[in-house]
Amino acid sequence: MKKSLLLAALLAHAIAALALPQHAPYPGGIAVIDLGPAGPTPPTARWGEQPLAVVREAGRWFALLGIPLDTLPGELEIGVFFGSTAATRTVPIAVRNYPEQRLTIKNQRQVEPNADDLARIESEQKVTAAVKRSFSAGAPATAFVLPADGPLSSRFGLRRVFNGLPRNPHAGLDVAVGTGAPVKAPAAGVVANTGDYFFNGKTVFIDHGQGLITAYMHLSRIDVAVGQAVAQGQRLGAVGSTGRVTGPHLHWAVLLNNTPVDPLLFLPPRQ
Repeated sequence: MKKSLLLAALLAHAIAALALPQHAPYPGGIAVIDLGPAGPTPPTARWGEQPLAVVREAGRWFALLGIPLDTLPGELEIGVFFGSTAATRTVPIAVRNYPEQRLTIKNQRQVEPNADDLARIESEQKVTAAVKRSFSAGAPATAFVLPADGPLSSRFGLRRVFNGLPRNPHAGLDVAVGTGAPVKAPAAGVVANTGDYFFNGKTVFIDHGQGLITAYMHLSRIDVAVGQAVAQGQRLGAVGSTGRVTGPHLHWAVLLNNTPVDPLLFLPPRQ
């Protein structure tokens, strides 16, 4: 095994023992970057102009980098700042191929929106974009639990084709549960937004801190309000089939530094 691959394997094994997301440095994944021993003042980290979450675990600081799905193989460089001292860390990005999924949507407007729909979608996207790029203070809890009890169906990253037309990749994880099933917070946070959106249906956004945002879509009911603090396991609403769906289910999305990442990386490895 090459030295770089051995080091990556050792890092992944070490991180798996901590309450951190899984180290998965590929498109749609997360790079967990060891910044060194934890002193009294946390360092800061940035990828270009984008601030990154920095968390303390087992006496060390770690930066968390969400990697966009369209990232090409190669290296990404982040800046790390210890007070007035600057340093860099390089993250090698591996190849990741996602399968294709073809779906049939009964409401063709959900695939090819009309002019009024497009105006609504544009207005809604401005609202949700502001939520997704928020970066609040406070280190997030990164040990998540699955927000609904049920089997996993459509996985993250699928290249989606609706009614024969290519659309954006699947930027979340679907849990196959029926209408009315409870949806619970996977970790503590604050309700950042709720709404009934054209594509997403009834939706709740939770801000967990430092650019870690989660969303719960296609709900039948919303049981929380904007600004409300929620604990891990607290009920957010109920599963439904609102928005663009083929049937009732929970679509769970996780965003890190304004980037959708695979929610499974925040859960314990499944047996």
